Amino acid sequence: MIIGSHVSFGSEQLLGSVKEALSYQASTFMFYTGAPQNTMRKKIDRHLTEEAKKIMKENGIDIKNVICHAPYIINLANKKDLEKWQFSINFLKQELERCDELGISYLVLHPGSAVGYPINEALQNIVDALNIVLETDFSCLILLETMAGKGTECGKNLDEIAYLIQNTHKSIGVCLDTCHLNDAGYEMKEFSEFLDLFDQKIGIEKIKCVHVNDSKNLLASHKDRHANIGYGTIGFENLLNICYNEKLKDVPKILETPYVGDSWESKEKKYPPYRFEIAMLREKKFNENLLQSIQEYYNK
Repeated sequence: MIIGSHVSFGSEQLLGSVKEALSYQASTFMFYTGAPQNTMRKKIDRHLTEEAKKIMKENGIDIKNVICHAPYIINLANKKDLEKWQFSINFLKQELERCDELGISYLVLHPGSAVGYPINEALQNIVDALNIVLETDFSCLILLETMAGKGTECGKNLDEIAYLIQNTHKSIGVCLDTCHLNDAGYEMKEFSEFLDLFDQKIGIEKIKCVHVNDSKNLLASHKDRHANIGYGTIGFENLLNICYNEKLKDVPKILETPYVGDSWESKEKKYPPYRFEIAMLREKKFNENLLQSIQEYYNK
């Protein structure tokens, strides 16, 4: 199983991301090239990138399975303010350029929020923006993420994702998010049936990444609150079945579950759970003492 988590991209850039992923015993990872909430970006350091690739090769991490995530501030769905819409287009181009410079194959993108536009117009705004972005040939492939339908999010169902893919002039792919799918109303205990529906509407070959997250919410709640693996409403067995689905065996699985502290809802210092959640999924055994395991490991 190709599995990892989101990791930081700090002072050591891709090299730091690789080191963090290896500390979780991961076989892939996902990162942002800068803070997801702002435009501040450091120039890519070629030497750090080469060192990162060397360490990946030594540890069996295929860079083709490494994922980048576009910043949240990109919104292609709303162009009431044309300057902001054009900013989103330019910033997405910049992120794709950075991915190409790093040698990354996939960039996950939230489709955007309508914010007052009718959904059909918002979807067309996204299509128009993507077609402008893809006038430039990038090696990195955009992956549209399936969304929970919080607020005015676009991409909350397969019909919306299908419209975006079918009307974009160049090839793009899809990143499934299990929490988002649950919150959007797709039953994850029936994942095989969901994949059949996806294949019918879009084509299963378009799935290039899966965000594996439990959910704090009930089915069709449209809230988007991630829970730790096996500690939410989707449940460990259902997530395990998703991870080991034969049709997605070569697709990277990425955890975006919450950090934990002295309690599940602690506001104090928190620790990443990924080493232990990856182990759970690899060993196919639920850890009923996940919180304690994390606390003991990071406080030893």
